[in-house]
Amino acid sequence: MPNASPPAAAKPLPGPQGQEAAPAFSPLYQQIKALLMKSLQAGEWRPGEAIPSEMDLAARYKVSQGTVRKAIDELAAENLLVRRQGKGTFVATHAEEHVQYRFLRLTPDSPQDAGPVQRRFLECRRMRAPADVARSLELKAGDAVVMIRRLLLFAERPVVLDEIWLPGQLFKGLTAERLGEYQGPMYALFETEYGVRMIRAEEKLRALAADGPTAELLQVTPGTALLSVERLSRTYDDRPVELRRGLYHTSAHHYRNEVS
Repeated sequence: MPNASPPAAAKPLPGPQGQEAAPAFSPLYQQIKALLMKSLQAGEWRPGEAIPSEMDLAARYKVSQGTVRKAIDELAAENLLVRRQGKGTFVATHAEEHVQYRFLRLTPDSPQDAGPVQRRFLECRRMRAPADVARSLELKAGDAVVMIRRLLLFAERPVVLDEIWLPGQLFKGLTAERLGEYQGPMYALFETEYGVRMIRAEEKLRALAADGPTAELLQVTPGTALLSVERLSRTYDDRPVELRRGLYHTSAHHYRNEVS
């Protein structure tokens, strides 16, 4: 079958269980990409699971294998799918080593400041959402949220103080004990036990001076300059599912980003 867009008068490609696809005037591979995204969003394929082969997907959507491949290529470039040579294509997961800390852009200035990242959970409790948190997470005023405070240590030195807010409805049963005993990255826990996958994030950065309690936790003097990073993470359908406010001590680290 030729890899071409349908005629202008054609209807959108049908999706599984009657799902409607992208408009017919979008490129055909983008329509397939939209259908694949709907299946991911609906949980048809869970993080870490294999998706059907390109041949099977081509038959399912009645398009060429090349069209399916181009759609999958884009989803792989966006870290939503992972290709494994000789094994197939899998739904990406934050347990994958190369994406475990892809939202954490802190880089050591020298090798001696590197080493494994350690976590120390200070607090985890359920409460009613403060107004600013509810707005960011698109919740109703007073909805339940989970608030987590933790330290990240690099080479056994505290570098990041995080305050994390999560919608309570999505994270029922999350406790400090469960967070502490889980050995993998926190986002992998969110995927496997709560079915919530962070796929993109937006950040706001500013400089702040450490107050007394923060200085004590980060082992710096009050007034030390810190980098404040507020991150709003989203899942499929652009739904906000985590508000994270981090204070970074950057005397031996820097915030690294790539712009293209």
